[in-house]
Amino acid sequence: MRVEVDVPKCVASGQCVLLAPEVFDQRDEDGLVVLLEDTPSAELHDAVRESATACPSAAIRLDES
Repeated sequence: MRVEVDVPKCVASGQCVLLAPEVFDQRDEDGLVVLLEDTPSAELHDAVRESATACPSAAIRLDES
C-alpha cells in the first residue's frame, strides 16, 4: 500500500490522526495533514483504509497495487 495526501484539500478534521496516528499527524499552525509514513506496514492497512474513508474532504488516496 502507498498513501498519498492532497494537503490543499485537507479541512483539518483530524479523523486520520485519530484512526492511524502512526501514519498521519497534523501541523501545529493550521491542523492540516502531515503524512508520516507513505508505505505503512501491513498491520496498519485497515486503519489507513478507514482513515481514507472517514476523511471528509477525500484528501487521502491509497494505491493498493
